[in-house]
Amino acid sequence: MRPERFGLVVHGVLLFACLSTGAAAQPAPGGPPAVGVVRAERQQVTESDEFIGRIQAVSRVALVARVSAFLDKRLFVEGAEVKKGDLLYVLEQPPFQAQVNAAKASVEQFEAQHRNAELALQRAQALLSTPAGQQSNVDAALASERGFAAQIAGAQAQLQTAQINLAYTEIRAPIDGKISATQVTEGNVVSPTSGTLATIVSQDPMYVLFPIALRAGLDLRARYARKGGYSAVLIKLRLPDGRIYGQEGNLDYVSPTVAENTDTVTLRGVVPNPLLPGMKAGQPGARELTDGEFVTVLLQGVQPIEVLAIPRAAVLSDQQGDYVYIVDNQNKAQVRRIQQGQSTPSIAVITNGLKESELVISEGLQRVRPGEAVSPAPATPAPQVGTSSGAAPPSGEARPSAEAPAASQ
Repeated sequence: MRPERFGLVVHGVLLFACLSTGAAAQPAPGGPPAVGVVRAERQQVTESDEFIGRIQAVSRVALVARVSAFLDKRLFVEGAEVKKGDLLYVLEQPPFQAQVNAAKASVEQFEAQHRNAELALQRAQALLSTPAGQQSNVDAALASERGFAAQIAGAQAQLQTAQINLAYTEIRAPIDGKISATQVTEGNVVSPTSGTLATIVSQDPMYVLFPIALRAGLDLRARYARKGGYSAVLIKLRLPDGRIYGQEGNLDYVSPTVAENTDTVTLRGVVPNPLLPGMKAGQPGARELTDGEFVTVLLQGVQPIEVLAIPRAAVLSDQQGDYVYIVDNQNKAQVRRIQQGQSTPSIAVITNGLKESELVISEGLQRVRPGEAVSPAPATPAPQVGTSSGAAPPSGEARPSAEAPAASQ
């Protein structure tokens, strides 16, 4: 055999061997798609609703001058916390002290004259039983005595007014709270028309006010009316930095009217605002909550409830609403239309459409078609259910997508 022909034969044998090996390595036709499933089970959840609220001090006092005088002293540190009764401002006192002294002198003068009138009346009454006595003298003495008694009462009223005005020269804290910067400094004349000298806002506890839609308010009332009303609801706060505030509060007020422009009602809660560990009253940042601060209000039920729950990733949506895929007894995927209740970003609470213990597909949804066989296996463990917050996913939240089913089962 010629060398050329021998080379062609060897090359052909090698090529045939390679093709045979490649054909043997090809996988057999694929079986049903693998999917992860979870069992619909009842779990304990705490109902929760979120609203935007604002922190408000329980008490707020604007300090104003009650008399006209020069501002003599300021006795507080701006921004510090003060106690009820603390002396904050002292106005010029000598003119008011002089008025008190003059009023006291007037009272003493009229008291002396009144005493003399009483003696004259007694003498006139004693002479009335003798030939020298006259009824007219008794009447005149009685009128004089009563006149001086009235003058004493008027002088005492003037003394009391002078003492009140003198007391107004000392401006004291009417409540406990944090005081603002002073608006008027020493040496200036202040009066009742001068405006606010400083403002005190209480610190502990704080109010949180939040408007809610009337429809949401009616839902809350229906949900908690049989569970104790206000006492069945706890308030938690999410701070602007995303942290959950460590203190819990309670609802104490619902506005009696509905806002015409927004169709909302205002709810109010009371939340403790204690000093932070290691902080002293009046230090910057000594308390977590600040008057006027925006927070997220979480209304939570005191007692958890039992619901049928599945992972949120198992819920799909189309124009007809929400649905899930379940695995039937023949390992085929079937469509179930569902209705959601109070849910979280990770857990869907099912109120209608599913039965307890049914297998729901939560992983591999992109490979599922209605009525086709699947190969189910336990899905990755879902996060534990916590609190439920809203009947629908938050605005803008992405949901898993899949081909819309041809028909619901």
